[in-house]
Amino acid sequence: MSLMHTPQYYHEVLKRIPPRPTPVFEDEEMQKRVWGRRWGVYNDVGTLKMVLVHRPGDEIKVMTADKYDPEIEALIDDREQWYWRGKTAPNLAKMQEEHDAMVAALRAEGVEVVYVDGSPRNPNAMFTRDTGVAIRGGAIIGRMGPVGAEPGTGRRGEEAFVTRKLVELGMPILRTIHGSGLFEGGSFAFIDEETAAIGLSYRQNEEAARQIEEVLAVQGVRLVRVPLTGHSLHLDGAFVMVAHDLALVNITRLPYWFLDLLAERKIHTVEVHHADNPRVINCLAVRPGKVLLAINNGDATAERLAKAGVEVIPLDYSECQCNGGGIHCSTMPLIRERD
Repeated sequence: MSLMHTPQYYHEVLKRIPPRPTPVFEDEEMQKRVWGRRWGVYNDVGTLKMVLVHRPGDEIKVMTADKYDPEIEALIDDREQWYWRGKTAPNLAKMQEEHDAMVAALRAEGVEVVYVDGSPRNPNAMFTRDTGVAIRGGAIIGRMGPVGAEPGTGRRGEEAFVTRKLVELGMPILRTIHGSGLFEGGSFAFIDEETAAIGLSYRQNEEAARQIEEVLAVQGVRLVRVPLTGHSLHLDGAFVMVAHDLALVNITRLPYWFLDLLAERKIHTVEVHHADNPRVINCLAVRPGKVLLAINNGDATAERLAKAGVEVIPLDYSECQCNGGGIHCSTMPLIRERD
């Protein structure tokens, strides 16, 4: 009987075609070979190469003046799960103008800007940061907290739109938060290549942290849990890296031990100036030591950053910020260089 007709055949053949677990999945050359290019980020300040955004559109029009609640001095809809800081309806044209200026500033820095195709009707869909986060080699898709009374309301559902876009681009999905996990990307940050942080609040829970920690552990990255105060939403309202060894912080929203941890990791800090709107912290590093910053929140913090050697690109983002987020919230980095 010939070898081909024996049970040993496949064993003899396959032992000559061994699987190779290395180079690892995140290896740059292996990423290019399998996924077409190297995906993800190593840290939060490396030169930004690709970013995901959503231009505010018709979904903004659901925020009408008749929804004004004088008790919180804002437009709000408990059923559809949105709010707007102010008495009057949003100026969509100005929001689009501000968003377009942000995109123009990104492109001027050589960043490839990718738009999400379509979105649920929730007006917060412009804040793409919250739908997930890029890490080394791919993305973790979040699981949004707000769920409206009807399909298409609330933010739950934006994850599907972003996932479809990332798949279309060819970006690997390393994990989708599932089960009872809650996670929004605005509450995740890299401190350095070996250390990441997640802000825990009523929008990010321990189950999501556990799942994210599993993914990061494979890459040798430690995840630090940072409890946020009160009904704070995201870590990027308290901490944003602006250079490899420099962070912009709001010390009133961070535990003392986290500031000590930054010092241990040799991260210096610039504190948000008390005279400025706290939302000034919601800036975006486009390369080490260079940030897009909403200057309408006050100049004092920008001056502090400049004194620390950070180049500030000022942008008016005043109308967009009334929607509850800023420049950092409006951008989901997909690729950064390791510089």
